[in-house]
Amino acid sequence: MSDLQIGLILLGVVLILAVLVFNWWQDWRVRQKMRDQFPEREDDPLMGAPAATAVRREPGLGLSPQPVTLDDDADDPDEVDPATEVVIDVSFAQSVGSAELYEAVKGITRVGTKPVRVFAEREGGGHRAWIRPAESYVSVQLAVLLANRSGPLTDIEWSQLWTLAQSLADRFDGAVEGPEIEAVLERATALDAVCADLDAQVGLILKLNQPHQTESVFRVLEGVGFLRGDVQLAWMSDQGLPRFVVQFDGVPAGQFTGDHVQRLDFVLDVPKSPADEQAFSRMATVGRDLARRLDAVLLDDQGRPLPNHADDAVDQQLHALYMRLEEAGYPAGEPRTARLFS
Repeated sequence: MSDLQIGLILLGVVLILAVLVFNWWQDWRVRQKMRDQFPEREDDPLMGAPAATAVRREPGLGLSPQPVTLDDDADDPDEVDPATEVVIDVSFAQSVGSAELYEAVKGITRVGTKPVRVFAEREGGGHRAWIRPAESYVSVQLAVLLANRSGPLTDIEWSQLWTLAQSLADRFDGAVEGPEIEAVLERATALDAVCADLDAQVGLILKLNQPHQTESVFRVLEGVGFLRGDVQLAWMSDQGLPRFVVQFDGVPAGQFTGDHVQRLDFVLDVPKSPADEQAFSRMATVGRDLARRLDAVLLDDQGRPLPNHADDAVDQQLHALYMRLEEAGYPAGEPRTARLFS
């Protein structure tokens, strides 16, 4: 082999190494930019709270014991939300024990499309969002959501709740008290109108040029910072709330059962995501990076290529909506707001 051939081979090796180093450097720059904008969390909010933090329970009666830090004589902090819920009270003729009451109310979770929360008043005083062992109760309150994305509470749903309340009263020789149906439906319609004016979901589409294996897509998404839960695959905020989630071919990532993926959808649910002045541009930046990694095209929710100059304008529109939610008393990302926009 001549010196010229050896030199050409060495030159080729050097050029290949240079390309590899350049690609690595480009990849590192993108990752660093994304880390700067979206810092990682030490714990996985989708998989549970860290060991040192008490797990927060959603309000609703159950027989699980409360954390030992709670004062047994103090009221539970969760209570009826008068702005979004309407209540039917059931008062008992005699106090009812924990186990017996739990059996009576454990199946009361919703009427129609509306979730129901059950609260109880302890004998001797004390408001409970969770039944505690070895206590007795003198009344319960059935709190139903007045409106959600399925529309306002209907007369049928209200009648179903009243029937459940009457069954409890019959079981424990109690009495039922609640507002008139006309007033309830009027409130429900008014709240539904407010919600309709404040609701918004923004999406982006990542159309893959060829199908990818599902697990390989999961690895890429988790590699750039997405967190996998039981149902959602989400890009999380510092507060531990999803900023936006990913769907595989129109199905929540955690429920997708196919072997290959043809399309990814990014969904930003404005009322359920924490307020952010760069809500859309964060999602678009991640989408553009993934388009490069997965050989895909990033489109808007109408199926058109997403231009770079659109980010700021959409950010401003979403920020204005976040502010309107705040002014209306429903801050984005709060549990009560998420219930209302469920």
